[in-house]
Amino acid sequence: MKNFAFTKTNYILLIIGFAIIILGFILMAGDATTEDAFNPDIFSDLRIKVAPMVCLFGFLFEIVAILWPAKKEK
Repeated sequence: MKNFAFTKTNYILLIIGFAIIILGFILMAGDATTEDAFNPDIFSDLRIKVAPMVCLFGFLFEIVAILWPAKKEK
């Protein structure tokens, strides 16, 4: 069997990290302010503080997933 750079565990962790990043971007999404009406929801704590932190955690999780060591075979 060939030696691949990533193991199955690495790929699973990468998918989880990618899902966390997507979740962060979904939390940032929402209605925007238009010329006709101001939407104060664009300044909510969820969109300004929580969602970017979720994205940051997802990117940090991706780094961990890439650097996760493979188990050595005997």
